[in-house]
Amino acid sequence: MNLFHGSYIEIPKPKIIRPVRLLDFGTGFYTTTDKEQAVKLTGKFISLGKNRIINIYEYNEADAIDNLSIQQFEKPDTEWLRYVIANRSGKGKNCDFDIVIGPVANDRVYDVVESFELGDYSEDEALRRLLAFRLTNQIVFKTEKSLLYLKYFGFEHVGG
Repeated sequence: MNLFHGSYIEIPKPKIIRPVRLLDFGTGFYTTTDKEQAVKLTGKFISLGKNRIINIYEYNEADAIDNLSIQQFEKPDTEWLRYVIANRSGKGKNCDFDIVIGPVANDRVYDVVESFELGDYSEDEALRRLLAFRLTNQIVFKTEKSLLYLKYFGFEHVGG
């Protein structure tokens, strides 16, 4: 399976680096199967005058399933919502799993999550609203061991 990671540099050897802000699935190397999503994530580099690059990896999913601890969220459900909130609030446990797979809480989605956190929506209402969105995925490699299942394939420059 091909995975993509948007950046401003080529990343032939991914590393687990603590992010500067709290993310959906905590610390890890974030990838997606959706190339368009990876391209969108490079948009933040335009104003900084940096390159926009999509790194491409081959993910050995079959071997990973047999040898790693993987948490997969099929859709934004109660378990996913609580996991995202824990990570975005800094209360998540970082290395419960080697890999975490699930929907991306982009800005529109996070508005719903934040409204739930503030008590504006019940859990049921938040989940109902989340299911209305077309959500893309993220596959997060959270341990050094998990990175062994990624093989660097190359990169592409993104125009614009």
